[in-house]
Amino acid sequence: MSSITLTPDIAPAVMPKSHYANVRTTVMSWLFTVDHKRIAILYLISITVFFAVGGLFASLIRIELLTPKGDFMTGDTYNKVFTLHGVIMIFFFLIPSVPATLGNFALPIMIGAKDLAFPKINLLSWWLYMLGGVLAVVVLLRGGLETGWTFYPPYSTTFATSQVTIAILAAFLAGFSSIFTGLNFIVTVHKMRAPGMTWFRMPLFVWAHYATSIIQILGTPVVAITLVLVAIERVWGVGIFNPQIGGDPILFQHLFWFYSHPAVYVMILPGMGVVSEVIPCFSRKRIFGYEFIAFSSMAIAIIGFLVWGHHLYVSTQSTYAGMVFSLLTFLVAVPSAIKVFNWTATMYKGEITFEAPMIYALGFIGLFLVGGLTGLVLASMANDIHFHDTYFVVAHFHYVMVGGMVMAYMCGLHFWWPKMTGRMYPGLLATIAAILVFVGFNFTFFPQFILGFLGMPRRYHSYVEEFQILNIMSTMGASVLGLGYGMQPFYLLWSLFKGEPAGDNPWRAKGLEWQVPSPPPTFNFPDGRPVVIEDPYAYTIDVKEADSVAQH
Repeated sequence: MSSITLTPDIAPAVMPKSHYANVRTTVMSWLFTVDHKRIAILYLISITVFFAVGGLFASLIRIELLTPKGDFMTGDTYNKVFTLHGVIMIFFFLIPSVPATLGNFALPIMIGAKDLAFPKINLLSWWLYMLGGVLAVVVLLRGGLETGWTFYPPYSTTFATSQVTIAILAAFLAGFSSIFTGLNFIVTVHKMRAPGMTWFRMPLFVWAHYATSIIQILGTPVVAITLVLVAIERVWGVGIFNPQIGGDPILFQHLFWFYSHPAVYVMILPGMGVVSEVIPCFSRKRIFGYEFIAFSSMAIAIIGFLVWGHHLYVSTQSTYAGMVFSLLTFLVAVPSAIKVFNWTATMYKGEITFEAPMIYALGFIGLFLVGGLTGLVLASMANDIHFHDTYFVVAHFHYVMVGGMVMAYMCGLHFWWPKMTGRMYPGLLATIAAILVFVGFNFTFFPQFILGFLGMPRRYHSYVEEFQILNIMSTMGASVLGLGYGMQPFYLLWSLFKGEPAGDNPWRAKGLEWQVPSPPPTFNFPDGRPVVIEDPYAYTIDVKEADSVAQH
């Protein structure tokens, strides 16, 4: 049975004429489009550029750390390199990667909407993102920034270069882009679901983005105003964070991490939504515990606002406050564990096929599991006092963000690429790239757990000779990781011109997005408004039956 029916009589009412009804291919038509699919592709192109720039800075860091002595860069240059790596990767890649690209493209189609609720605001969010990115490039061209991506005062307000204010403005604009995207998603989910698309028929990808949007709406204004206060103190000398003029630097840490720890879930929750779509598709089974996964996304969004204090164990925070934050940090791991358990249970006795999206999804589960478990190690105050500001924290963060989020982003990109372009990429090359990314990542960051355990501090461009062999392993792994990432643009671009036609549903997947043409037309459902009559993830292991449903 098909999961939708169409009501053609409604089509004229939901598809008024507009300036983008006739699709044009000029540059201006792309730069000023309000079609959510085109905006998603604009984000995809710009995010890829920033990912490449951030990766270049990461390569410079690994080259420097090949040898114990700081003989490739000076200490000041090294500070600027890792700062720009962090700022670009976090604000201009990790936070917008899945929501702005895959979310923008797929979410309206998934719920049966013709577009997002506010198409012009959606375009504005991309322009704000690009304006912030241009300012980040200006910071780079004017000599860089050495504060670290956290902008901690009083160094950022007193001693750092004049680029701090420009960098803060760049992050501020990127933050408002994030707010507008979250606002758009929330209103779209509430007001534009197709008939029959109840809350518990929504794909888990949509649930994940809904929870992410709540964090974006509530948390991003806090960090935005905090960064503005840093700029005000720097420009006008108002005593807000600098203790020499009556300020409190710990206040900045509380305000910054009140957003920035939930921001971790802004980065990882959409990736979890991607994996929740891919696992049942390539296991040919209904998702196990749909309601638990949906509510666990909301639980992560809520509890995530209560754990920021575990970043302040070594500050002036009281021991009793630290105990509370430690308990809450252990608690926030429970919803994530529920997801991992349910994904594993979904695969149990499934008919698993190892296409590239599935390999990325399995890699996500493995790497995120390591990152989550080491997060519990850091949640303990006794452990954190030793591991704080060591490479153990660097490894943990990258296992969650790069091992988790980037793997999920690549998973979703390979899953929906045929739908976005109408073309299939070379499956063998995609599989090789996925394996290289997984292997290279582990060789890059697992040695850093050992380095942190032994006491190597992060943000240093020199170290004792005993640590060299582990750093060599890490740099070698980064080379393999870079090869895996570098393969992907080539075969994906090749597929645009030489790839086999994908058809409407190459993966035999469920969901409304797989029942429209590839690539989807303007307004998504040109033949009428969809009416949902089937529960989500109604997969069957019977291949003949599944093929029959797909053909129907």
